[in-house]
Amino acid sequence: MLLVEGYTTRGFAGDQEGRGGRPATGVPRRIADGGPIVDTTHDHLRTYRTPDKTVVLTFDDGPDPTWTPRIRSVLDHHRTPGTFFVTGQQTSRHPGVLRSVVRSGHEIGVHTFSHRDLTTQSASAVDRELALTQLALAGAAGINTSLMRMPYSSTPSALDARAWSVAQRLGEKGYVLAFIDQDTNDWRRPGARAIADAATPSAPGRGAVLLLHDAGGDRSQTVEALKTLIPRLKAQGYRFTTLADLVGTDSFTSPVDTADRWSGRIFVAAVAVSGAAVSAVGVLLLVVGSLVLARCVLLLVLARHHARRQRRSHSGRRGPVTQPVSVVIPACNEELCIAKTLRSLAASDHPVEIIVVDDGSRDGTAGIAQSLALANVTVIRRPNGGKPSALNTGLLRASHDLVVMLDADTVFAPSTVGRLVQPFADPRVGAVAGNAKVGNRRRLLGRWQHIEYVMGFNLDRRMYDLLRCLPTVPGAVGAFRAEALRDAGMMSADTLAEDTDITMALHRAGWEVRYAPDALAWTEAPSSLRELWRQRYRWSYGTMQATWKHRHALLERGHAGHFGRLGLPLLAVFQIFTPLLAPLIDLLALYGLVFGNPRTTVLAWSGVLAVQAVCAVYAFHLDGERLRHLWALPLQQVVYRQVMYLVLTQACLTAINGYRLPWQRLKRSGDVMLPPQPSTRRT
Repeated sequence: MLLVEGYTTRGFAGDQEGRGGRPATGVPRRIADGGPIVDTTHDHLRTYRTPDKTVVLTFDDGPDPTWTPRIRSVLDHHRTPGTFFVTGQQTSRHPGVLRSVVRSGHEIGVHTFSHRDLTTQSASAVDRELALTQLALAGAAGINTSLMRMPYSSTPSALDARAWSVAQRLGEKGYVLAFIDQDTNDWRRPGARAIADAATPSAPGRGAVLLLHDAGGDRSQTVEALKTLIPRLKAQGYRFTTLADLVGTDSFTSPVDTADRWSGRIFVAAVAVSGAAVSAVGVLLLVVGSLVLARCVLLLVLARHHARRQRRSHSGRRGPVTQPVSVVIPACNEELCIAKTLRSLAASDHPVEIIVVDDGSRDGTAGIAQSLALANVTVIRRPNGGKPSALNTGLLRASHDLVVMLDADTVFAPSTVGRLVQPFADPRVGAVAGNAKVGNRRRLLGRWQHIEYVMGFNLDRRMYDLLRCLPTVPGAVGAFRAEALRDAGMMSADTLAEDTDITMALHRAGWEVRYAPDALAWTEAPSSLRELWRQRYRWSYGTMQATWKHRHALLERGHAGHFGRLGLPLLAVFQIFTPLLAPLIDLLALYGLVFGNPRTTVLAWSGVLAVQAVCAVYAFHLDGERLRHLWALPLQQVVYRQVMYLVLTQACLTAINGYRLPWQRLKRSGDVMLPPQPSTRRT
């Protein structure tokens, strides 16, 4: 539809842009010195002059929904015929206007489809211009015409060799060509009186084919000029006629057969539907663009406020949380990662007990965990029952009220556990989300995900934390109060996003959920597009499942209602609705490059990228990350975002179909590295 709309509405310059004083070289003398009607059909080579005291009013570039009806009204009022050279673009967009012109008995000629200079087009392009215009005429008024005026033409004496070659080809296709005797220059808008004077034949009594315009700009002066010109010339004894009358034929138009009429109607309908669709897309783009900009501004403002609040809370904190913590690690076939994860936990500066739940591994995960002989590490072997079940098993074995959960491919800094549990000093807090980072960012795909984690996930969490509606405590790094988990019903296998599910359940149970940006963890991100697709597909679908499961929070009271009426709409708008429509920005950017102003389009798209870059730079600043990774941001916007759009679209279609996805486990590489810790002066 964008292609149809773009081709049928692309703008064109007026005839004046291509006219002016070309020498009549390579053109037969009788054509160059002849009349304004040229007939080269059927091996003819003749011209027709305008008889004395005879005027033909011709109008180019229409039909226009504003000016053509006004010009037609003036002509009809004075019972004066006119000849309208219409473009296929305008005809297909305004078929009703053309029908009214035909019903009034005025003459119709072809002015090509998109007003291109035919001397610069290939033979196939010329044929396409003509065929589409005739198709539009058939659909709009049920007619075809053999009368034509080439764009950017004027008098026969201005023809050159290239234009004459095209004229001959058009004659072979059966077209009689119309040129002019006088150009009123009404496109310059010199004033109605000046236009009327320019349309008056230069020699008394001399006939003329006059050029005016009924489209391409403000034609109010042309309308007013006609009101003066027609009575003036009639008073001087002039008669007004058509080009067909000059040639001595009844009409250049003929009715089309039923098949051609329906083909034309389908074409015109397609143009109408495309126009409506593109208008709707434009409205949606305005909505999406406004939402994206509003979200960026909101994220920046709230992230700054959140950072200041974190600094104040650190400086004024009393009674730090020092009680021991249980750490639960669900593991299934994690032999490549488990040793690195356990060693990072063993180096924690906070007292911990570590519980590894081997969920039916078929490799050496449990054996490796035991062989490390680390203090306070317990390995539980059990048949495979899924991650939620494994987490519940670990929770039941936990000795302490505060429980940290992490994936088996995640590496903690020594300070992570201690920082993660500090918000539990507030007895209302039931869970705390940590700051998950990409630990394998050496390749391009890893860098893209690194940007996404820092810019998207963590900026979002700062906003949600400030608004007290954080929807997800990530499975890679999160802490929970055991009492809160019991109130929320423990971990559930109802959705594929058990972390989002339990977080929403905690909100509904009345518990606060916090974000600790200084509790850092490095997790293994997918290293291939296939693995990334599987992960994000599961995340997207699981988030939709959890949102639907907890939809009743919209009607609940207290903290549950606060989350339902603020958190769920924000999640739906910014993680489902807006990303689904965000491809419109890219589609319309392509549309603008092909059919619009490429410079303006590039500037607009660059502006969107600049807004994203500002958010990214600030997010990296808050997290103390090096900016060098942001060189991949432009490419991420072009490639990576498209993959995320497709993943979300597939997840939505799956949700609509009601299909229940199985759990999809990612392949591990054990490539997580523990980078130098970011500066702690920023939070």
